[in-house]
Amino acid sequence: MNVPPLSNPAATARLALSCLDLTSLNAQDTEADIAQLCQRAQSRFGPVAAVCVWPRLAGFARRQLPPHIAVAAVANFPDGSADVERAVREAGEIVQSGAQEVDVVLPYAQLLLGHDAEVAKLLAAVRRASEGLRLKVILETGVLLDPALILRASRLSLEAGADFLKTSTGKTAISATPEAARVMLGAIAADPAAHARVGFKPSGGIRTVADAAVYIALCEELLGPQALTPQRFRIGASSVLADIEAVLAGEGPAATAPAGSY
Repeated sequence: MNVPPLSNPAATARLALSCLDLTSLNAQDTEADIAQLCQRAQSRFGPVAAVCVWPRLAGFARRQLPPHIAVAAVANFPDGSADVERAVREAGEIVQSGAQEVDVVLPYAQLLLGHDAEVAKLLAAVRRASEGLRLKVILETGVLLDPALILRASRLSLEAGADFLKTSTGKTAISATPEAARVMLGAIAADPAAHARVGFKPSGGIRTVADAAVYIALCEELLGPQALTPQRFRIGASSVLADIEAVLAGEGPAATAPAGSY
């Protein structure tokens, strides 16, 4: 799907909606909060790709949604611990919940220390524990910052069998940036085993259709228009849905967007 992002806001909004991981990861989230999230996921303009929640709420979310909307849940989140046992336990909980996707935080502090083997060990263990589910690896690029580190994290994730590379937890001062996205997309494009299979997910700080358009354009540039599907491209956000709906309703960009719960 070849979408000119900035010149066709309605087409961009429709694509962003279909690729949206509507997210709530507040510590105090309850079943009532997730019930509301699942209602929002079934927009009058069409469904989102997935909802993303805590593991303890993944089973509840699955029961609230039709089969064509996936459930994702987070593991090793948000701190990116090096505790393999914890990450595997949380991944197992997600599998048992009936969810379809695991968003796991790469142990980025270990990467910063040069402990690549520890990073690889945790990712490989989570990959084994979540066999059959889509695995998105969160690099926390706003902490890594250095393009060389982001590239190393991308390559380690791809080697471990990631299905998606994801920028951020949304819990740090810097979330998704175009600069980090370009490095991650370049790593996917350069990997013969990944370039036609692995997807990309910018997350955190994406609040408008114009924000989303930047990442849509980058994905199209580096992976090709065929990657602009929910199987290869996702947007992790909560507040962007209001702007998507405003654009699709013909109202233009939303005047204000609610604070994100990502």
